[in-house]
Amino acid sequence: MKLSVLEKKKDKLKVEVEGEDHTLLNLLSENAWKGAKQSSYMIRHPYLSKPEITVIGANPKKILADAAQDIITEAKAFQKEFKRVTK
Repeated sequence: MKLSVLEKKKDKLKVEVEGEDHTLLNLLSENAWKGAKQSSYMIRHPYLSKPEITVIGANPKKILADAAQDIITEAKAFQKEFKRVTK
């Protein structure tokens, strides 16, 4: 995964996420809605373009970082429960 900041303003952050697809970007976008005014992602062309995620809010950098942390926390909780039920 390679990240590139395409646009950075006080209330808007647009990041290109090379090497990822709908799976990660949808998770990030959905989790970012918890603190954002707007959160969306776009893949202009499935073979020719790199995915972009845009977050608009009071502190978009923190919103996106928190969204990533929420995904990690949810995945760890799933892993723990999965191990418990499959003993």
